Amino acid sequence: MAQQQQRMGGQPMFILAEDSQRTRGEDAQSSNIQAGKAIAESVRTTLGPRGMDKMLVSDDGDVVITNDGATILDKMDIEHPAAQMIVEVAETQEEEVGDGTTTASVLAGRLLAQAEDLLEDDVHPTTIVEGYHEASVLALEAIEDMTLDEELDDDLLKKVTETSMTGKGTGDIEAGALAETVVGAVRAVEGEDGVERENITVRTQKGASSSATELVEGVIAEEEPLHEDMPRSVEDATVAVLDVDLEIREANIDAEYDISDVDQLNQAIEAEQSELRGYAETLDEAGIDVAFVTGDVDDHVGSYLAEFGILAFDSIGDDDAGSIARATGAKTLGSVEDLDADDFGHADSIRVEQFADDGLVFVEGGAAAEAVTVLARGGTEHVADELERALNDAIDVATAALDSGGIVPGAGASEIAIADHIRSGSAGIEGRKQLAVEAFADAMDVIPRTLAENTGLDPIDALVDLRSRHEEEGVAGIISEGQTGHIDDPVDYGVFDPAAVKREAVESATEAATMIVRIDDVISSS
Repeated sequence: MAQQQQRMGGQPMFILAEDSQRTRGEDAQSSNIQAGKAIAESVRTTLGPRGMDKMLVSDDGDVVITNDGATILDKMDIEHPAAQMIVEVAETQEEEVGDGTTTASVLAGRLLAQAEDLLEDDVHPTTIVEGYHEASVLALEAIEDMTLDEELDDDLLKKVTETSMTGKGTGDIEAGALAETVVGAVRAVEGEDGVERENITVRTQKGASSSATELVEGVIAEEEPLHEDMPRSVEDATVAVLDVDLEIREANIDAEYDISDVDQLNQAIEAEQSELRGYAETLDEAGIDVAFVTGDVDDHVGSYLAEFGILAFDSIGDDDAGSIARATGAKTLGSVEDLDADDFGHADSIRVEQFADDGLVFVEGGAAAEAVTVLARGGTEHVADELERALNDAIDVATAALDSGGIVPGAGASEIAIADHIRSGSAGIEGRKQLAVEAFADAMDVIPRTLAENTGLDPIDALVDLRSRHEEEGVAGIISEGQTGHIDDPVDYGVFDPAAVKREAVESATEAATMIVRIDDVISSS
């Protein structure tokens, strides 16, 4: 495009560089809306218990198979700035509540589609934005009204997590069985101030079927003992976490040593061995049973530690070291000098197990935090990775339900109720803003329509039946059974979603859609 210019005093003044590109007015709005709709459409078919998977192949040939919206959008190579804003919707949803990323993205795309129709009818973007914001307030009111008053006992919490995992890649194990594992993990770290989510870790290990997935009351790290003669299991263990290197210390200055005979050489070797043995003696005298070292450990130190019956690991990652320290109550020490028993941690049991070529260390019964780990198993790496995503989402869902305001009926029932509430509220809104409010209500219908379509129902007939049943009974959703589905009360089938997931989806989708609609000028440099 030619240089953008304005005239001052009859002379042209160049504003943009020659290689800049500028799109304005309807062209800019149309381009941004189309990009947002395309991104939403890419994940729409993954929604619900009968949603499909996507295969994502990177430039290096790495393959990811998933129906997790956040993962799909994260792996896609997206360049359009408006499309990236929809990706940010999914990222925000994932960070805040851990689930509902596909719902938020699809809703944002539909809000843009409705806004496109309004723009074609000469409704001003500012009017659309104002209407959408008023509609979002009504939507949040509807969610509040739909939130169930029931206390979240274990049975209800299992139904919430099972709803989250139904339709996701869980291998040969049903979502119901995994739900028990998830609820056990969440309850284990629940305290007076809520769920300590950071104390739950999901670790994958391929080589067995998904049904071998288990809950470990402790921390698991992928590490093997320094020496083959070290014990593989220690009960009632005193634990030290060391952020040091247990090697020959290097001099702070450059120096040369002149060794002229064998005796001097032997003395030098003995001095080094004495220093290395000293590390092991120090740990042994301090009463340490198991040492986790973030730095490097000399092979000779490992041999000496084995002599003293101390189980030790080196090159521990910072995350694993932090988890072990929190679980056992140990302090991370930067030196082995002046060790104090108050700085050590404790665990009921520390054991090493071999899984094919990988060694895993289990730290169970830590004295400090009630840390737990879900060991997710899968016959292949793809199955294990997808199971890990499903478990993390389920844990986040359970946390959101307990900490952020209860649950609502799922299966599209909440969206039907939201749309109905917005339409009722739109009657009191005057002018063209009412059109935007009603368009927001129509956009909410995209969720039950998509659920119906993915379940094998006719989306239009299903929507009509949903509205009719909601009008009669106050709640109606799409229940997936066998190869198809039917309209019924999701509460009777134990299908629930956290209210926080619905709130965040409405807020983040509205924010992204209104931001894109307000853009009428795109300036980019090459």
